[in-house]
Amino acid sequence: MPCNPDELRHVPLFELLDNDEAAVLASQVEIRKFAPRQRIFKAGDPGDHGYVVLSGKVRVFATDEDKQEVTVDEPDHGDFFGFASMLQQTEHQTSAMALEEASCLEIGRDDLQVLLEKRPTAGIDMLTMQARQFHASQKLVRSRTTRNPNEIIEERETFGERIADGVAGFGGSWAFIISFLVALIVYSTINIVLRNRAWDPYPFILLNLFLSMLAAIQAPVIMMSQNRQDTKDRLRSELDFDVNRRAESEIQSLSTRLSLLTDKVEDVTELLRGSGATAKDAGSMGE
Repeated sequence: MPCNPDELRHVPLFELLDNDEAAVLASQVEIRKFAPRQRIFKAGDPGDHGYVVLSGKVRVFATDEDKQEVTVDEPDHGDFFGFASMLQQTEHQTSAMALEEASCLEIGRDDLQVLLEKRPTAGIDMLTMQARQFHASQKLVRSRTTRNPNEIIEERETFGERIADGVAGFGGSWAFIISFLVALIVYSTINIVLRNRAWDPYPFILLNLFLSMLAAIQAPVIMMSQNRQDTKDRLRSELDFDVNRRAESEIQSLSTRLSLLTDKVEDVTELLRGSGATAKDAGSMGE
């Protein structure tokens, strides 16, 4: 399906192109329609084309070592995917599937090459948009890095777990030690002063029973809190690892795309310089 140049105005990657540049690119690319759950490409397919989402939503995923599908990205309107493999002319490392009825702009490496040969300045415009995406990704990584794992932990904890944390927190504080020591001194003093009328005379058998019961209950509660602390530490480690992995993947992908586009612009610039020099030499010989 042919592409209308006006469609490119709604794509952030091409929004800086002028009318002539948009017309040149629109004449090279096509619009593909995908039904819900239809596969766009799979890992291992030749990376002949990259795609820009015009409407709908797409899921890009990979398969890990445990044969589990891991969602890499869910691009929607204006986002692109599959460009790294297309620019490098390598096999796709991920698979893509339409989550709903989607319309995508299909772009090949030759399409971009024709655009850059006819309109070299278009490469600068696309590099500018890539730089914007790069900064947006950095901002996203920073926002994810600053997420407070304690908020996530608090959302997941149950009422019993909160009680266990509270008991363990109070039991390990100076407030508990001082108040408990005062209670023991008062209890012992009263029973000593009352002598024969004391309800728990020395050696305070009833008090020993209470202390044993308190220790029997407090010990497992403290162990529950320690297990909770281990869970918190593990969750923090998983969040840190997840953020670092996403950041590394996004930065490497964007750096590769920027490097490839920069090389392409430089090649086109050298080609234009060579063509200009040849034309100038030919004019000198004609004179």
